[in-house]
Amino acid sequence: MIEVQDRNRVAMSQRERDVLKVMQPVLDGKRTQAEAARLLKRSVRQIRRIQLKLQAGGDTALVHGLRGKPSNHRYEPAFRTKTLKAYKQRYHDFGPTFACEKLADEGIEVGVETLRRWLLAEGLWERHRHRDPHRSRRPRRSCFGELIQMDASIHDWLEGRGETIVLITMIDDATSRLLARFYPAGTVQTHMDLLGRWLRKHGRPLALYTDRHSIFEPHEKGQPLADPDATTQFGRALGELDIELIRAHSPQAKGRVERSFGTAQDRWVKELRLAKVKTCDQANAVLEKLLPAHNKQFAKPAGRPKDAHRFLGASHRLESILSIQTTRVVSNDYVVRLDNRFYQLLPPVYPGERGGRVVIEERLDGTMAIRFGKRYLKYRELTAGSSVGSSTPEPPELNAKAADARSGKRERVRSGEKPRSAGIPPSVGRSGRTPAAPDPAEGKSAKSTEQRTRPDENHPWRKPFKGLK
Repeated sequence: MIEVQDRNRVAMSQRERDVLKVMQPVLDGKRTQAEAARLLKRSVRQIRRIQLKLQAGGDTALVHGLRGKPSNHRYEPAFRTKTLKAYKQRYHDFGPTFACEKLADEGIEVGVETLRRWLLAEGLWERHRHRDPHRSRRPRRSCFGELIQMDASIHDWLEGRGETIVLITMIDDATSRLLARFYPAGTVQTHMDLLGRWLRKHGRPLALYTDRHSIFEPHEKGQPLADPDATTQFGRALGELDIELIRAHSPQAKGRVERSFGTAQDRWVKELRLAKVKTCDQANAVLEKLLPAHNKQFAKPAGRPKDAHRFLGASHRLESILSIQTTRVVSNDYVVRLDNRFYQLLPPVYPGERGGRVVIEERLDGTMAIRFGKRYLKYRELTAGSSVGSSTPEPPELNAKAADARSGKRERVRSGEKPRSAGIPPSVGRSGRTPAAPDPAEGKSAKSTEQRTRPDENHPWRKPFKGLK
């Protein structure tokens, strides 16, 4: 009895059962075809076709004819066996995608998903589910100035009307109060400029939250840093200001500044369009008018009314701290070199200055200062056409040869000899890479450079090598 029931059982999906429930009253004459078409959202012609199929084949007419049967487009069983055999022999630990590439090189063409299903069925591969890691929203800091997030947004802010500009933003974590400005590029100088504006307006925050860009974290072209304590110019400036630098490991970690970019790219782009802005200066002029209203609308009160910012002290010279600083050694003639340009240090001279180290500050306003310890030195740039004492320093070996020439001249004058020219005499055919030879002795003429000197026929150099005894 059970076998008969199993043989007569029809496997139907829920949708097919719903169609049968609507069509059964039509077969019994209790529902019109038009009403069934309305309920099933089909045409009357389709309902009539379904009714004829049910009258001819019964309930199984609603089941697709290929259900439970192999696909007409399936691979041959022999091909499947061959593919799995090759996989087991040579690619047993390969993923489906990589294995398909290697099998294709052998002439075995099979789809990635097909091979994945075969491997799952054979137990040769396990399904890898990529679930996003669980993230919980970090609560805001309690005080204004306790943590500031900083980031740059590269976007088509002017919609192709003019210059390419970048928006750099600093936003307080506790209140969402922000300070932003447009720049031609997101460089260390532009980040320092915005930081200086925040410092002059609010003071020194406790910490700054950034990403891991090379502006904030030193990189060595993908290689691990040789010095773990190395810092960037921006990190050095934060250290002098006693501001902690926190580098995020993902964009989601600094979501407050990332979400502010979403608002800015929607609202401020349209504001710049309405103002017909084409340059970076025009964009900043519009932004200065938008920021007060933006902070009033989107800023939130802090959990605690205390301001965590610290005042700038007398020792915090921002023009010096927020600069590109480079260390150089002072030569014996009080000259320092930077970017293939020479600078002569001027009096007064301080103890230890010659041979010591100075710091060259390239400031944001385009000026340059040279500092020795805590003292700033006067200097002037040396040019190729400067007078003696202010020309570009020569290499040490040339300075030494010039000194020897001067001393030799003094000795000859004392002994009554005819002084020789201190300059370098012209030499025909010389390359000019080495100092000129001294003048030939009196009564002897210099050999012409056109007649090359060759060893004699019986010269030892022309004899064959007899080996070591």
